[in-house]
Amino acid sequence: MIIMALDHARDYFNGSAYLYDPTDLTQASPALFLTRWITHYCAPIFMLLAGIAACLYGNKNGRKAVSFFLFTRGAWLIFVELFIVTVGWTFNLHFTFYILQVIWAFGVAMVALAALVWLSRPVLLTLALVLIAGHNLLDSFSTVVWAFLHQFTFFSYPHFSFVIGYPILPWLGIISLGYCLGSLYAPTVAPHRRKKALRILGISAIGAFILIRWINIYGDPAPWSTQRTPLYTFLSFLNVTKYPPSLDYILMTLGPGLLFLAVAEKPLNQFTAKIAIFGRVPFFYYILHIYLFHAIAVVAAMIQGHPASDMTNFTNWVTANPKLKGYGFGLGVVYTVWIAVVLALYPLCKRFDGYKRANQAQKKWLSYL
Repeated sequence: MIIMALDHARDYFNGSAYLYDPTDLTQASPALFLTRWITHYCAPIFMLLAGIAACLYGNKNGRKAVSFFLFTRGAWLIFVELFIVTVGWTFNLHFTFYILQVIWAFGVAMVALAALVWLSRPVLLTLALVLIAGHNLLDSFSTVVWAFLHQFTFFSYPHFSFVIGYPILPWLGIISLGYCLGSLYAPTVAPHRRKKALRILGISAIGAFILIRWINIYGDPAPWSTQRTPLYTFLSFLNVTKYPPSLDYILMTLGPGLLFLAVAEKPLNQFTAKIAIFGRVPFFYYILHIYLFHAIAVVAAMIQGHPASDMTNFTNWVTANPKLKGYGFGLGVVYTVWIAVVLALYPLCKRFDGYKRANQAQKKWLSYL
């Protein structure tokens, strides 16, 4: 959750974000590229953990209960993406532009998983692996309906427009894989066996990423290539596709994520106990950090001589606004604002976490926040 916010700080405050893509190796510095690259790990690990959590919920409450919860939670998240999150990104209160990205993907994936949990685990695992490993075979297809499933697309109509940032097929594969991996956390599985399995899976995913990426035939629509220096060639190797997440992208991110799950399963220390608060109230933190970043960006734009309107009422992603070319700051400011916002949100998240833990048994609606 903390690392995720860095990418959003970069979008709102880095001057280069309004000029070129941070993964464009013809223009981006290594520092800028890696600032973007490190945040690649957030969304797929979120989705994997959502699947694991759903499995744990089902183990405790039964398949019917988890199916109902996934459906209602997913429908709620779709609503939130359309009418709360999008407003935070755009400050467009006319609802003429909608951004269908990570919260949307969570919502649709949960609604779909609500039905898929009734499949047997072997069938669901097979489906998950097929979606993850095989969806790049579908890269050449292009229709409006298909865009919702597999294609990053911007649609514009007379009275509204929307962008599909997170096509659903690969994300459904990841959440389904997480649901299957949830069986490793059953009470009957000894911790040492679980950690060993996670290490094997993590190392295997990393090895598969290196091999498939090296062969450079399948696994990502953007092949790597030799660059002007060895460092940039290495960055090209890491420069995999997120929209939609390619097989290489998924292997590159989930492999280390699984290894981290293996090594992080230990009692919290003084530091990790504090940052875990963000993970216990992720929805609350996510909504607040978007609105706060955007509000600060309005002030920052005005300080640099732009009218407030340049940073509001967007009908596209913030960095696509031509009025903001020339606005922005270096990475030092980006990192400073990022850290400041995270620290500012900590006491609010801590207070809400305490309220949620004290009242969740009586107030079931808190589980949706």
